[in-house]
Amino acid sequence: MEIAVRFLGARPRTRWELERRLRRSAAEPDVIAATLDRLAVMGYVDDTAFARWWAEQRDRHAPRGRRMVEAELRQHGVPREVLEELRGSELAEPAFDGEALPGTEAERARAALDRHLRGRPLPSDYQARQRIGAFLMRRGFDPETVRSTIRTVAAESTPGGSTADLDGLRDEGP
Repeated sequence: MEIAVRFLGARPRTRWELERRLRRSAAEPDVIAATLDRLAVMGYVDDTAFARWWAEQRDRHAPRGRRMVEAELRQHGVPREVLEELRGSELAEPAFDGEALPGTEAERARAALDRHLRGRPLPSDYQARQRIGAFLMRRGFDPETVRSTIRTVAAESTPGGSTADLDGLRDEGP
């Protein structure tokens, strides 16, 4: 129990992560099971709560697409049933300080793009937009979301809201 509690001190963990840590410490299988069950009853091990926490941290600090967040959660041992349960619901909830976190895929893509640009305007040349699109796709956003986000930001940054120079964003690429 002491090893598990110390391991939980840094951040929330999944049941799978705790089980792996306890196995590495050469604990007996029955002791591991009893410890995990006791921690679950106490509320310290909850894979659903971990998934919500992880998604909120991602939205707050390094926005990712839903596919990327789900892949990261699978790497942390979140069961498929929990992912399917959360897939239909919005993972992010409003923060306690009143700051609304991005809830939709488009809002997360926009937050990631704004963070990447750091106040700079969106480049107007085709290759730069291709690189920005690739950046967003590496973060787990689907191509259609990437295209629409780049088009929206370009329309907002173009004087008068004209998108006439956006022919570089065809359907074959972001």
